[in-house]
Amino acid sequence: MDSVSALRRLPSGERLEGEAVWVRGYADAGDGGAKLVRWQAGSEAEENGGTVHAPLDGGRGRWLVVHEGVGRFRYFGVFGPETAADSALEAMLADGSIRRIEAESHLNFKRRHRIRRSFIELDFGGFTVTTEGIEPAPPNDPFAAVFFFRGEETDETQSVVLSAELAELEERFEVADSSAFRVGDWWLVRGDRLSGGAERELEKLVKVTAVLDATHVRFQYKNGWSLAAGRTVTYRRVEPVIRACVKNMKFIARGTTDLTGAHPLAFEFATECDAVGIDATGSFWPVVMRRYNTNYVTERCQLLNPTEVVVGGTGYLTQQIYCLYGHVRDCLASNARHLNDFTGSAYCHVENCHADGDDLGAFVTHGQYEHDLTYVGNSGLMSFANSGPTWGESAKRITVKQHVASWFLAFRKVTDLTLEDVHVRYRAGVDNSENTGSFWLNADGVQMKNCTADRLVKVKQASSRSGRPNVIENSAFGLTPGRRLSHEEVTAELTFRNCRFTGADGNVFAGPGAVRFRDCRIEGAGPDSLPLRMRGAELVFRGGALRNTGFRFLGGGDLRVDVGAGAQVSGTNGEKAFFHSCRDTASQWRFDGMTSRASDAETAHFAIGGNGADGADGANVANDTDGANSAIGADGANGANGGVSEVLVTGCSFEGGRFKVAAGSFGAGGYLLCVSNVERGVDRSMLPEESSAIRHRDGNMLLPGNELVDRARTTK
Repeated sequence: MDSVSALRRLPSGERLEGEAVWVRGYADAGDGGAKLVRWQAGSEAEENGGTVHAPLDGGRGRWLVVHEGVGRFRYFGVFGPETAADSALEAMLADGSIRRIEAESHLNFKRRHRIRRSFIELDFGGFTVTTEGIEPAPPNDPFAAVFFFRGEETDETQSVVLSAELAELEERFEVADSSAFRVGDWWLVRGDRLSGGAERELEKLVKVTAVLDATHVRFQYKNGWSLAAGRTVTYRRVEPVIRACVKNMKFIARGTTDLTGAHPLAFEFATECDAVGIDATGSFWPVVMRRYNTNYVTERCQLLNPTEVVVGGTGYLTQQIYCLYGHVRDCLASNARHLNDFTGSAYCHVENCHADGDDLGAFVTHGQYEHDLTYVGNSGLMSFANSGPTWGESAKRITVKQHVASWFLAFRKVTDLTLEDVHVRYRAGVDNSENTGSFWLNADGVQMKNCTADRLVKVKQASSRSGRPNVIENSAFGLTPGRRLSHEEVTAELTFRNCRFTGADGNVFAGPGAVRFRDCRIEGAGPDSLPLRMRGAELVFRGGALRNTGFRFLGGGDLRVDVGAGAQVSGTNGEKAFFHSCRDTASQWRFDGMTSRASDAETAHFAIGGNGADGADGANVANDTDGANSAIGADGANGANGGVSEVLVTGCSFEGGRFKVAAGSFGAGGYLLCVSNVERGVDRSMLPEESSAIRHRDGNMLLPGNELVDRARTTK
């Protein structure tokens, strides 16, 4: 037969059960719509214009396409975007024997399709999908995609008030009646809300793997956040879409609002549904929108120049809400709001994804209690748990490796963050340019290795949930003058190992927590740079080096300073003291095995008590551009220290400079002991007179060294 119309006109006497007919074209022979059909006399299937054809004389019997499970738009006479492809798509989706739908030309869709099919693959073969004349979308609906695959929520529900804690990493969940649960069923499990409008620790689509007893079942999920006894957990059985995959589509959208805009793909209540090779331009909502998804892959997808990026939820490559076990890889985004967003998701992996024009944040989480996320080998600005208290501002166990960005923000309630080989670079001429090149971190179990930043590493503290120490090691950071390195609320201990800091100039550790350096090198911006400011209770500096910088201890509270184990101190700074405190509280000082070389006679190796090292009160502090008190140097400018100082200096080598210790620094129980040190050309005139509690002359080697001091001046 030459055409479908000729096939339908075939007389009843020539229609034989099981007979196969080759149709050479859809409208005309050779037009590309050729197909093989067979006659099924008992069929009453509805004519659909492509895979089912009814004879024009009516009655029972249909011509059915022999398709071997593959549907083609050409079967319906759709050879390009001139003919809308919507009806053809719906007809093929309605045929359960079709498991794969292939495009062989560019296509245009005018309807937004809500699809319930499972075990179906749409492969567009790299052809372009357009949406000219598409119907309006409902207002503010990110699921109004051209292809929206959605499972079904059933009426089977139950709720339980927990009789015992639902522990972290627990997979055995308490239910009201386990007889409603069957192995292999899918359930939406949801905890009750906390203070935020959307603040829930638990909301996931999970599968039953065992029924344990009358009130407990095992799910295919290890709970990320503990829920205390008395909290309420609700369950609803869901019939998800399974293995519905979309591949190899170039998508071009035209609309510019939530009503006229378009985006290709959305999945809700879905498992094993992949999106592969989606290349979108000008979409409004996320290119791949997911909610309640598990076990999926999004790969080789791209977004170029979305039509909107300012309105929340718009301009994403992929948004994933309450998702599990997702893998996003080999994706690109240009000038988008986000490349990848996780909200309330867990156990997901993002790999080899890259964004340019990424100043709004390429990789983000909302902070709705995300957990166990991994990023490897990506590039683009990162911001975790930073969408506000509505969501809870919380995330835990996020790991980032081999990443490049202009800014890294994880300063809200992000717990147990792990960073390895992460590098942030300064970018001029962009929004928030002054903050680029910096890490903003939460001191709650953060651990960093082999990282670099051009301008800053800054630590805040919004939570205290972790049992891990805060450790930064084998990393290098440039510093912006006057900026805080820790904020006032940081009570947690910070440890730096084998790190290098350059450009130090009045930077501030403003929190009361201890700060520990091991084999670290800190270099001032120059010989006139201000020393680091520290308000914490403890400084440990073991090994490593200080050059043209130092520490000034401000504020109140007892102080402990421990410097040595081969630490090298050299140069000078704008306040002429390497270690200086004016606190009027108790202090302990330990210098052992330290080498300190001052480049001029005025620089104090240590200055304990009294006014500023040169009579100044230290109030001339570089501006802290992110809000620290610029007058922090004014503390303790009132002369002698009123607290008890305990000072031990032993096994050290000092060259040039001077010692400066106020006579009133030692109350009852205080002492100064300097012993087994080598001093070359050091001015000792500002040490207090010896007494039973003050010993600083005997047992030391005091050498003349004017020539060494002169040499140091020429090398500063």
